[in-house]
Amino acid sequence: MRTYQQLARPKSRGMSLVGLIFVLGILAVLVVLASKIAPTVIEYMSIKKAITSVKLLNSNSASEIQSAFNKQADVGYITSITGRDLIIEKSETGLEIGFFYTKKIPLVGPASLLLEYQGSTAKNPQAQKKQE
Repeated sequence: MRTYQQLARPKSRGMSLVGLIFVLGILAVLVVLASKIAPTVIEYMSIKKAITSVKLLNSNSASEIQSAFNKQADVGYITSITGRDLIIEKSETGLEIGFFYTKKIPLVGPASLLLEYQGSTAKNPQAQKKQE
């Protein structure tokens, strides 16, 4: 037999309307952020692919590497950096190509998101930086 308290207070299940609105708001913010960040990540991956393909050309001079990268940038819709922005260094395995750039994404009013991208064709770029 049920008591009075069990009859008067049914078990509540599920989410309240306020909770649903809160969760949907957080999801909306995450979707907006992802839609603004995704193009920059795709461009970063295009840059990494471009410097890898340029290195495979076995160019011996920095100007040849820069020119080849600029051609790859035109095809890959790369606008953040040019061939002149590349960091070209000699190593024991030949020329290594690297890059570093920042991307500022405006969000709301004065708030913005700053992303720093870097990459290199070196096998272990962190080890090279520690040696220097």
